[in-house]
Amino acid sequence: MTEITKLGLPHLEPGTVWLAGAGPGDPGLLTAYALHGLAEADIILYDALVDPRVLDLAGPETKLDFAGKRGGRPSVGQADISARLVDYAHAGHRVLRLKGGDPFVFGRGAEEALALVAAGISFRVVPGITAATGGLAFAGIPLTHRETNSAVTLLTGAGTDGELPDNTDWVAIANGAPLLVFYMAIRNIAQIVDKLTANGRPTSEPCAVVSQATTARQQVVVSTLDSICEAVLVADLQPPSLLIVGETVRLRDKLNWFDR
Repeated sequence: MTEITKLGLPHLEPGTVWLAGAGPGDPGLLTAYALHGLAEADIILYDALVDPRVLDLAGPETKLDFAGKRGGRPSVGQADISARLVDYAHAGHRVLRLKGGDPFVFGRGAEEALALVAAGISFRVVPGITAATGGLAFAGIPLTHRETNSAVTLLTGAGTDGELPDNTDWVAIANGAPLLVFYMAIRNIAQIVDKLTANGRPTSEPCAVVSQATTARQQVVVSTLDSICEAVLVADLQPPSLLIVGETVRLRDKLNWFDR
């Protein structure tokens, strides 16, 4: 960590919390701030999607506290996680809350930050590379390209109960941005496809599912909206996953650097 110290980053002070993103999987995608927090934390409260190699970077005396949350599965309640952060900070510990991806992109980081505000606890947000950027880059699918799309919409494919959120305006989504990226998409992919096509999205539109993005287990399936569900079943793709819908998916044929 000597090279990190040369950056002159602020210290993780006792009684404070850093809400940090660990990126989508590959430990090489950690930021310098996240590495710095790993080295300085007394306690790391981490999610299920944090790679074990990332946790190996913690100090030898650091306490590792698992707080994994997976949509639709039995897991630690959000109120309990927030309470742990408050209790650890009030006890004078240097706390690193480590999340997969980015804490403010479908990561409930804002909920935890608000709990810290209510408890009068100082915190810092450490952005991480979210799956929509890191995962698509590793899949060879640009998030934007001048010839295909000048806008992107990020959505969640699963609510707090694991089901498809019921407050989505599907007419606006289907007819809005030319590129759609759904997080946590596999469980409800059939419903997502039905909603999109019923509201005007062409069944022939190219799409892809990226499973376990940026890791050695990464799998990518490319298809069209009318065939993607069957393709996912045949490939037996596992979560976490992204569903990408839009013309930029066609560029994967030439830009697929990771599998090569």
